[in-house]
Amino acid sequence: MAWTRFGRLGAVIAAAAMLYVAPSAAERPREAPVPAPVPVEVRARTIAHFEARDAGRRHFGALEFRGGIELTSPARDFGGISSIRVERDGERFLAVTDKGHWLRGRIRYEGEAPVGIADAEMAPVLGPDGRPITARGWYDAESLAEDGGTVYLGLERVHNILRFDFRRHGLMARGLPVAVPRELKQLPPNKGIEGLAVVPQGLPLAGALIAFSERGLDADGNIRGFLIGGPRPGLFSVKRSDDFDITDAAVTPAGEAFILERKYSLLAGPGMRIRRLPLAAMEPGALVDGPVLIEADAGFQIDNMEGLSVHRGPTGELVLTLVSDDNFSPLQRTLLLQFTLAEP
Repeated sequence: MAWTRFGRLGAVIAAAAMLYVAPSAAERPREAPVPAPVPVEVRARTIAHFEARDAGRRHFGALEFRGGIELTSPARDFGGISSIRVERDGERFLAVTDKGHWLRGRIRYEGEAPVGIADAEMAPVLGPDGRPITARGWYDAESLAEDGGTVYLGLERVHNILRFDFRRHGLMARGLPVAVPRELKQLPPNKGIEGLAVVPQGLPLAGALIAFSERGLDADGNIRGFLIGGPRPGLFSVKRSDDFDITDAAVTPAGEAFILERKYSLLAGPGMRIRRLPLAAMEPGALVDGPVLIEADAGFQIDNMEGLSVHRGPTGELVLTLVSDDNFSPLQRTLLLQFTLAEP
């Protein structure tokens, strides 16, 4: 009886299968093609003086102004630059925009002053599935770190960090999520990770990924930082003062750490400063502070300063490159500024 029942059922299934016609290749849904990197034109206007009120001034705090450029482009996706990493040659760079696009190119110089951008190209940042990260609602790409051929990207609103194999895939690399501390996931929605740096080999924290929040505060009102991986993972804090928030960070191979900070008010407009922090002091439970190297207000050539990179120049000088995020607004500017650190 049981055999008969299942025999009849099998016959029904077989008949139904005969009526089914598999869709042709043309009828099957196709995956959307992944957009390839495209060349973009980037125009530059030279900024000869950092302070309009004193055109002859070149030294500002511990920094000397090398030069700057204001950048524009007819490309629809250009703008909103939130982080930058300049290579050791001082020319090639990788940047990222708020809306999830890579920008790669080369800085042109006349002497030591930047005068333009060449060989620029853009591509959407891809997630683990090969689609642009914006397709899954991952916006606010705010921070970059490089470790050899590996690039790390911080996403502020969703509190994620992605790892990309740039050595093999370049701008077409897919971002794989990095495991992060529970406390990082609990940061305020629009005050998440704004600065990333990898500790170089040969230092006590070698291999650790350092993440700085914009304004995720601890119980004492100081800014949260995270040591991810490495020999001593954990949480630390950066002393907050004068209403400044962190917008980027960079570490040199010699172990020098720098943070870019920003503040804004309707009355005073934008402000920015750079501090030098002791990398050796960044350990779980520590409160880290350091001297201000430069501070500037709306009377200087600044905007919404969000990106910081450091590299050594041809004669060994430490060069700091800053970029601003124009928020895709016609009322703001995309600036690239360079300074040299006056070292003892």
